[in-house]
Amino acid sequence: MELLLAQADRIGIRHMAGPQTGARITRIEIATVGELEDAPVGSLVIVGASEGRLPSAYQVDIAVRQAIARRFAGLVFAGAFPLAETARQLAARGAVPVLMADEATASELAVVIDRIVRGGAADALARAERAIELASAAATEGAGSEGVLAAASGALGTELSLVEDATVAWTDRDAVCIGELPVGRLVAATADAAVFVAVPVIAATLSRALQHELGERFAPTQSRADLLIELIYAESSRLDGFGAEAARLGFPLPLSHVVGWLRPTHRRDPELRAPRSVGPAVELFALQSLHEREEAWHVALIHDDVILVSSEQHGAGDHQRRLREAGERIRDYATATAGGDWVYTLGLGTPQVGASGLRQSAAEARIAVEAAIAGGRLGEARATDVTGLRRVLLEFYASPLSRRLLDDLLAPLDALGPEKSDIAVRTLAAYLGHRNSLVRAAAELNLHPNAVNYRVRRLETSLGLDLEDPDERFAVELACRMRLLAPTRGR
Repeated sequence: MELLLAQADRIGIRHMAGPQTGARITRIEIATVGELEDAPVGSLVIVGASEGRLPSAYQVDIAVRQAIARRFAGLVFAGAFPLAETARQLAARGAVPVLMADEATASELAVVIDRIVRGGAADALARAERAIELASAAATEGAGSEGVLAAASGALGTELSLVEDATVAWTDRDAVCIGELPVGRLVAATADAAVFVAVPVIAATLSRALQHELGERFAPTQSRADLLIELIYAESSRLDGFGAEAARLGFPLPLSHVVGWLRPTHRRDPELRAPRSVGPAVELFALQSLHEREEAWHVALIHDDVILVSSEQHGAGDHQRRLREAGERIRDYATATAGGDWVYTLGLGTPQVGASGLRQSAAEARIAVEAAIAGGRLGEARATDVTGLRRVLLEFYASPLSRRLLDDLLAPLDALGPEKSDIAVRTLAAYLGHRNSLVRAAAELNLHPNAVNYRVRRLETSLGLDLEDPDERFAVELACRMRLLAPTRGR
């Protein structure tokens, strides 16, 4: 009886009275209200209409009494009618389940219920087909992921649920994905042939429902992410033009912003790119974990990096600290998701106001994460030192024009390759930083002065510069400091 009631929705029957559990069904019988004495013990009797007429309340009471006396497994009335209170009380006292079918005929019910009781392949396929049909209908009608799960569970007679699983692959038969991103598995409380057949199709339907839900939920956020990336990398002269677009998208540009910059690094090979699936997974985790917070949050992906922006009213306390807490949680998730030798490092900017302030905070966060990686502090959360010369360099570096001029100055070194270029920059920085002293530069670089002199003269020739000229010396030293502060060329 429990199995039958679990599939009540699919069959089109309703439990009206009596217990929802009962004796084991041994056979299925079809009879009218006047023929019940012929059905054996343990039968589930389907009571059809006599000459097209539904039974009266008196006849129903008699049928329930006979079912109790003959120890039937239950009664099913083919046809919808109000069940009198006397019949309900009799069924409850006699422990006989009473069911009712709204539309199906007695013969149709007998065929379907017999398949369920026997538990054969035909019933399994019918249940699976019904579950798929209802799940697809729920998704089409906009019932969402919960509606899809509820519809499929009712048809299969077992509870289906989405269980998060970081190990799931998109090729698994029970995988639930959002786009190309696997997020979990479709799990059934009990398994049988119908569940085995239906789960892959229902998992795919659930995936589409989830993708639609998140698309509606985070669509404005994705548009703001595109604006955020453009704002960070645009020329300074274009800043005034972002105000109207930001207002249209609900991006609170006039507020105070603090930026966090997450960057993945492979411990053994810094040149490797992070797995493609990690970025979208981290973005989704960040959007979901930050959605309910009081601050306004924005998440954007740029190549393998993840940019986090927290926006509040100017002067809000602990603004950077709250960004750090959220960023560290996302960093830990990203590192765990990437697995193996991958590690994510977090750079933090300082709270700044308006469009130019957001760019400034982003530049600070980017340089902080690059400096941390260059210094071997992988996996840490580092804030930029925004005092003294470093702050001046940061402001200078935030200008795309300034970066381009300095990159052009050292461009000939890039042809040497990342490793030799880095050695050349460090050699020049040490030499110029010690006022052209070969001895002091050699001590810093752990080289012989003659080796430093040989390197410097070759570099002077390669760059086509006169390092004795004060202006040229200053420009080269500034370019070297900027290159070491934000060593992006080697990446």
